[in-house]
Amino acid sequence: MTTITLPQRARAQLGAHDVHIARGGRPVLQGVDLAVTPGSRIGVVGDNGRGKSTLVDVLAGYLEPDRGEVRCFGSLGVAEQEMTVTEGRTVGDLIDLELVHVREVLRLLDETVEALADDRPGAADAYAEALDAAEQLDAWDADRRVDTALEALGAVTDRSRLLAEMSVGQRYRVRLAGLLGAEHDFLLLDEPTNHLDASGLEYLTERLQQTRSGVVLVSHDRALLTDVATSILDLDPSVDGRPSLYGGGYAGYRKGRVAEYERWVDEYARQQAEHARLAVDLEAAQDRLVTGWRPGKGTGKHQRATRAPALVQSVHRRQDALDEHAVTTPPPPLRFSMPALGAELDGIGHDVPLIRAEDVTVSGRLTTPVSLALGARARLAVTGPNGAGKSSFLAVLAGELTPTSGDLDIAELVRVGRLAQESPAPSAARVRDVYERHVGALESAGIVLGEEAVALEDLGLFTEYDLGQRVRDLSMGQQRRLDLAMVLATRPHVLLLDEPTNHLSITLVDELTDALGATDAVVVLATHDRQLRRDIADWPHLAL
Repeated sequence: MTTITLPQRARAQLGAHDVHIARGGRPVLQGVDLAVTPGSRIGVVGDNGRGKSTLVDVLAGYLEPDRGEVRCFGSLGVAEQEMTVTEGRTVGDLIDLELVHVREVLRLLDETVEALADDRPGAADAYAEALDAAEQLDAWDADRRVDTALEALGAVTDRSRLLAEMSVGQRYRVRLAGLLGAEHDFLLLDEPTNHLDASGLEYLTERLQQTRSGVVLVSHDRALLTDVATSILDLDPSVDGRPSLYGGGYAGYRKGRVAEYERWVDEYARQQAEHARLAVDLEAAQDRLVTGWRPGKGTGKHQRATRAPALVQSVHRRQDALDEHAVTTPPPPLRFSMPALGAELDGIGHDVPLIRAEDVTVSGRLTTPVSLALGARARLAVTGPNGAGKSSFLAVLAGELTPTSGDLDIAELVRVGRLAQESPAPSAARVRDVYERHVGALESAGIVLGEEAVALEDLGLFTEYDLGQRVRDLSMGQQRRLDLAMVLATRPHVLLLDEPTNHLSITLVDELTDALGATDAVVVLATHDRQLRRDIADWPHLAL
């Protein structure tokens, strides 16, 4: 019988022990210990570039750790952030790939039935083994489960449809449906919500809450983490350099993370104060050595002998003991700083719309005519299911897509910036160089004057180390940060954001949400992020 990886259900195990990975001499993962059991749901969080996707690759067996080990007993389903498409592949091919174990088991079952009919030696045992495997997988119902998931996620259901003809989001939803239908022992999901609308998010949440699989979930979606995660693995820096695992779900993590960072800061402050005291003691003892200090005459002979050398040695011993248990400096977290946007424009009255659309449609994408007028400091949330035309409408407002019918009017001198849903192909150039070339082009075109240029360092999106990295070596979250920086570099009066939270860290999403509420710019936002939608519930809404 062909060897295949079958679900092991209650006996399944997935674990990492003391996993270390470095890139270019820089630690990415340090001492990761993780045990995943059937039914456990572990959320993985951390700032962009902290190694969340790397951890998924390690657990999936795609990447060997530099040190440590990963063990998996049972079947594994993986949804990575990036997805390559082979020419000629169809929806059905992708589903078959996710259900390969189901297909193989049913094929083997058919073979053993034939062997039984031919009365071959060992056929009965082979049949019993194949039947048991098929029952473990509930193999006969797998395609129905996938079809249900395709419908619920708003995915393409035509299995003959070519993947190359579909959008990135459509392909991702098909793959996710296949994974949910396969019912593996473990699911490794890297940002699975990026291409789901409200109904798809509800379905995914429900399935993850009910699944018997062990789940490792990398997500910026605070609502999903709150609803699904039973514990949280935090990859952000800690006092001992190792990831921290918090129980109590997402709420337990938020509370525990704040308390742990405060303890770290306090411990570091205490240690620095002790270093200062020791430095004073050492200086005093060394002064005694130099001056040859003795107690006054009349003091006992032994008491008159200087104790300075012993004091010096004592201080050195105390310093060595302190250094042995040195507490690292708590790194100040990156803090996003929104530049001043939407400054008053000469010749445009406060009540005059900066941007106006009249009965705009886009053939095949935005079929119902849409009209709006947005004046200074306006806020607008654009809502609707996948395929309703939200991205197309934002592209029209940006002047990047010509409407099939209707009119668009952007007031003179008004700058419009759009953050697209997908990042462009990553460059081999370094982050700082890409941004500076972009700003230079804006200045040459007269879009931004020299004194208006936004310094990348001032945005708080990258560390000094990150600025020197090649864009192609950044994580998807870091590439998304660069996309945001490039849009803000234009200091737009109208800021159009298409799923702005995709790939971004939770901390940055919180900071960006606050900044959008305070900026002077007009903000038009399309998002399926449930927490963000709750945060902007008081904005006017345009339903497509």
